[in-house]
Amino acid sequence: MSTGAQRSRTAVATLVLIVLVALALRPPFTAVAPLLERIQQDLGVSTTFGGVLTTLPVVCLGAFAFVAPVLRQRFGDEEVVVGCLVVLLVGNLLRAVGTTWALLTGTVVVGAGIAVANVALPGLIKRDFPDRIPAVTAAYTMCLTLGGAFAASVVVPISAAVGSPWRAPLGLLAVPVLLALVISAFVLRRGSSTPPPPARPGVLWGNALAWQVTAFMGLQSAMAYVVFGWLPTMLQGRGMSAELAGLALGVQAAVQAAGSLAVPVLCRRFRDQRPVSTVLGVCIALGFAGVLAGPVAGVWPAVVLLGVAQGAAFGLALTVIGLRSPDSDTAAALSGMAQGCGYLIAAAGPLLIGLLHDLAGGWTAPLVLLMACCAAWLVAGWLACRQRLVPSVHRDAQRVRDTR
Repeated sequence: MSTGAQRSRTAVATLVLIVLVALALRPPFTAVAPLLERIQQDLGVSTTFGGVLTTLPVVCLGAFAFVAPVLRQRFGDEEVVVGCLVVLLVGNLLRAVGTTWALLTGTVVVGAGIAVANVALPGLIKRDFPDRIPAVTAAYTMCLTLGGAFAASVVVPISAAVGSPWRAPLGLLAVPVLLALVISAFVLRRGSSTPPPPARPGVLWGNALAWQVTAFMGLQSAMAYVVFGWLPTMLQGRGMSAELAGLALGVQAAVQAAGSLAVPVLCRRFRDQRPVSTVLGVCIALGFAGVLAGPVAGVWPAVVLLGVAQGAAFGLALTVIGLRSPDSDTAAALSGMAQGCGYLIAAAGPLLIGLLHDLAGGWTAPLVLLMACCAAWLVAGWLACRQRLVPSVHRDAQRVRDTR
């Protein structure tokens, strides 16, 4: 087989793996919120436990992200990603056991698998698609969004169909993971990767651009998880029924796919990504303002605007990780840093919004905080989206100059 044919085959196998894994990564998180009240009633646990159950996955995404570069150095790219599917399978089955501790433990297990896969995949994209990073990343984020939205929409009907309040619906999430695992093992049966050479990811921790990318990822994630956790409550505060507020969250999640698909088109139009990040930051701010303070008649357009902008912002944040990296090993290391610190930042977002709402007795103070986050994200984007590269983890810690 010629070198070109081998590269094409590797690229196709990688793309199949990326799509399958992306479809399996969001459902373990998005399926819990629609079932949360049933879980609390069935287990007899408090609202505080519900808060822990919804915050714990975000903490896991941050904490376990730092492990991914080490595993990648030890085992290789594809092996780590397929291993994450095995971990996801175990975690989903563990949650279906139904006890309080099994639910918490299973949530930590799936959080660990998702965190490592989140970090490893940008390195794969950089390795096999160096000239198509925005397009492949858009496909990845679209599959993430669609998988999560689909799971959130079907778990309650599945619960009614099988007569199980929450155990069976959560356990059935193992089925698509198992399918992805079987297909991935078949596609990659010849073994398509070897562990990368030794790297020094610590080089990035002293680099200003790496921290700017991290802030760009973290602030975007914080605002996204505020929406996941608080959008229905915000809308009910504007007079919307619980049913319509839940539907609005589903719409917001679904239209994120359209936003993610717009990223490669937007990136091709500009020399760097600063104009894109600026427009998205303004749109996110307008979306939050429309939801919390705009005319009631404008709530639905604000929800759609917020969803499209946040979908594009997530895709752009992942794209920037690849574009700012000189090679795939550095992309994986930067992904670990940005997502590890970023999701730890994100975990604080919903908690701060809830605290401000309780202290102020309304949504004005939380809106002010969200506007401040949007402003900070604009600044981080202006710095992170410049056409520059972070230092390679295979070289001494030297700054790579502006390529313009």
